[in-house]
Amino acid sequence: MNLPYQSQSRRTFLGQLAAASALAVGPDLWATPTPSPMRIQVFTKHLDGFSYSDMAGMAAEAGFNGLDLTVRPGGHVLPERVADDLPRAIDEAKKAGIAIPTIVTALTGADSPQAEAIIRTAAGQGVQAYRTGWINYQPNETIEQGLERFRQALAGLAALNQTHKIHGAYQNHHGTSLGAPVWDLAEVLKGQDARYIGCQYDLYHATVEGADSWPLGFRRIYPFVRTLDVKDFRWAGTGKKVHPETVPLGEGMADFPRLFQLVKQLNIQPLLSMHFEYPMPTVAGGADSRRQLVALMKKDVGVLQGWLQAAGLGS
Repeated sequence: MNLPYQSQSRRTFLGQLAAASALAVGPDLWATPTPSPMRIQVFTKHLDGFSYSDMAGMAAEAGFNGLDLTVRPGGHVLPERVADDLPRAIDEAKKAGIAIPTIVTALTGADSPQAEAIIRTAAGQGVQAYRTGWINYQPNETIEQGLERFRQALAGLAALNQTHKIHGAYQNHHGTSLGAPVWDLAEVLKGQDARYIGCQYDLYHATVEGADSWPLGFRRIYPFVRTLDVKDFRWAGTGKKVHPETVPLGEGMADFPRLFQLVKQLNIQPLLSMHFEYPMPTVAGGADSRRQLVALMKKDVGVLQGWLQAAGLGS
């Protein structure tokens, strides 16, 4: 990989980047003194209908370190029941020998319904980070006006997060919302404290928007990355109806080996959230579904662990 300022060594350049980031946001509560194996969570969206106990058991059996639990309307924990149900889910995870270090919400600002209750409860239960909801540009505003509106919304969440010592992460997603090109999200986050607000970087969606340029976007936003999404895709369809189709890891075009090389070079320690968005068995299939789900998840975990080992990020 070619880096700017080629008169300097790569190590010198990366060291200067890290120092600049530390000066910008202060001491990082996520910093680790020595490299450690990356922890892998499973995003629970595809496990709708399963109990907390079943989800935790399947995740542990498949080789995950934890759950990335949905705490949003229609999720495994409903926002209005977060104080009662999130502790229950965490207890079941502990019984299975795993954790719930991350959750997925629909929060788009400090004034979102149940925002304070979700953040307070999650932080109090030891959750390290949550994913926010998506924020859309409006047709009656300029891009600059949209960016300022987004900046204020995320700054409000950051202030609430700082109070409770938790990190909020906005996921980049292909399309026309904030974060689709990544550069706009980096602009909105500039000057904010990365300990409390940042980006849940999704290589799938970054590749859809910039098949060859995504490493530039990652290098631009990496000081704010505390979690990475893991899923793969390939293009499907023909002509103007081409669309991304999610596939098992290693069967698509998301270049995770290259991403993990960057993660290693930039010396960051994000949590990983693996997503399963290709066709999967459902709870309706009973015990057979459970066995099939575990087998499919275990297969993708194995692919991911191979990439991590190759990049020097495995155990």
